[in-house]
Amino acid sequence: MNTDSSSPQGSSRSLLARIFVSPEERRPRAGWRLAAQGGMALYLVVCCSLPLIFVPGFFAQQEITMPVMLASSAAAAVAITVASFLARRFLDRRSFVSLGFAFDRHALPDLVVGFLIPAAQLGLVLLVELAVGWTRWEGWAWEVTAWPAVFGGLGLSLLVFVLVGYQEELLARGYQLRNLIDGSGLRWALFISSAIFALLHLANPGSGWASTIGLLAAGYFLAFGVLRTGRLWLSIGLHIGWNFFEGTVYGFPVSGLDPFNLMLHAPAGPAWATGGSFGPEAGAVMLPAYLIGILLVLAYTRKGRPEALVRTGKSPS
Repeated sequence: MNTDSSSPQGSSRSLLARIFVSPEERRPRAGWRLAAQGGMALYLVVCCSLPLIFVPGFFAQQEITMPVMLASSAAAAVAITVASFLARRFLDRRSFVSLGFAFDRHALPDLVVGFLIPAAQLGLVLLVELAVGWTRWEGWAWEVTAWPAVFGGLGLSLLVFVLVGYQEELLARGYQLRNLIDGSGLRWALFISSAIFALLHLANPGSGWASTIGLLAAGYFLAFGVLRTGRLWLSIGLHIGWNFFEGTVYGFPVSGLDPFNLMLHAPAGPAWATGGSFGPEAGAVMLPAYLIGILLVLAYTRKGRPEALVRTGKSPS
């Protein structure tokens, strides 16, 4: 039976379609896709984390240790990957690779260069803090820890931060950013995805308004790699390198967490400048480091990429 669009039933269907269905193709609007993917990710994170309750004493520890971080990061990486794959395939009606995982001659250099850029950024932060007396040098890890423990700490930290960098970039600069661009355009997509990224760290130790603003800026910086290349590899490398050099090499807290530290120093400066117990992201000391990072990314991608995300208009879906 045909239903006239002027009838109540036809109008109801038309209204529901406008609310739930993209005007460009038969798939849910971007907001509903994001909500469904977020719900799936949360559910799967809980499911993947359940086996940890059977590990004796796992949750009885008084601090967040590197083994705890490794287990939780592995569970979250599996959950976010599955949720993103299912949402991309059945809601977005796109391939998982189209989130930014196309593997070509740029992929490995993007990862490596992205990993190394934060070495310069966070190295500058450490030099500034030492120069102005915002931190006091205490020595090296091998001076107080056996060499096998040092190598073990380096390896475990790197593995944790690889998982963290992959999962957070897949979620924020992969699934969320691309769907938000479809739904609201590039400017709002950058702000909303970066804001979600910052808010997801509110439960971290030492978080507050300063860390939230700092992580909002970090979200923009990490998104810059995607905007310049159209792929996730550079941003994943930046994220891994950021956490690894910030915490493991240069000895700062990483978003309120305390990983293995190769360099040992004690904070002595004001929290507004250094970020306090949360780490440099919550401090003004990061501002010149962001500038250095942007310049290095620009220099690396100066030839441009045909896949770069340069859309600025709104394309509702």
